Amino acid sequence: MPIQLKCLSHTPLRGKNDPGAEVVAEVNAITAQARAEVEAFDPDLIVVFAPDHFNGLFYDLMPPFVLATAATSIGDFGTLPGPLSIPRELANDMARHLLDSDVDIALSHRFQVDHGCTQSLEELTGSLTRYQVIPIIINCAAPPLVPFRRIRQLGQAVGTFLARLNQRVLILGTGGLSHEPPIPMLETASAHVAEFLIAGRNPSPEARAIREARTVAAGQAFGTPASQQRPLNPAWDLAFMQLLKEGRLHDVDSFTNEDVSLQGGRSAHEIRTWVAAFAALQAACTRYVARQDYYRPINEWIAGYGVMSADGQA
Repeated sequence: MPIQLKCLSHTPLRGKNDPGAEVVAEVNAITAQARAEVEAFDPDLIVVFAPDHFNGLFYDLMPPFVLATAATSIGDFGTLPGPLSIPRELANDMARHLLDSDVDIALSHRFQVDHGCTQSLEELTGSLTRYQVIPIIINCAAPPLVPFRRIRQLGQAVGTFLARLNQRVLILGTGGLSHEPPIPMLETASAHVAEFLIAGRNPSPEARAIREARTVAAGQAFGTPASQQRPLNPAWDLAFMQLLKEGRLHDVDSFTNEDVSLQGGRSAHEIRTWVAAFAALQAACTRYVARQDYYRPINEWIAGYGVMSADGQA
């Protein structure tokens, strides 16, 4: 059966702190093209590798990976709220396969996903429920983080599961590339912020609005002397995309968490979702062709914004 892959950057600042109209039109055109390709492919199942931004995962219990058999979008930053359409039994089967493959996946039967999962899903399908979807959340924001080889191994195990399905599968990776929004670190946080990072589920609408306003303000300052965030790194982004295009996935085993943070910013660890997606594709397909569809550094969105695609045959 055919398998399709899409990897997209996401940004909570889209529509809230936009660059010039020409850049917005470019991104709109490339996402419209990607959506048309997904609609033409018409997947039976979408497997989405996504990060979390302290909305579903907190330090009271911070697993490296979580597979959700049921999930609801919190609707942050203007994304669609509501439940995802998850095939529960198939998700449980995948979880058992991952455990049997020596991948220590955590399981959630009631997970809250944020824009890191839903923005790209919404852009590509127009909905949270049009297609069946299995979300796999990768911790990209809360150190200590697992080595990159574990991300590749996670993706490979997912791919071997997908290879045995008689279904048309879209593999979706969402996050990155170079990227450093104002996410606090537990080690340097005040007592109040640390309490949020440890157990901040279900904040009030007012608290969520303050948090979102802080991100918008960071986007407005980004790229100026007033910004304290690490600048975007187009050369690093493009080298990473080329690595994926060429299928050199074992090269990520040499990535260190410290170097990724230094080169791309603390939230550049969201490239883990792209690594997992391509590893799943490579393990599931006897052959595939990958391409880079788009790249542009966009300060207003605090994102090296990229899109990659691939088509393969299981």
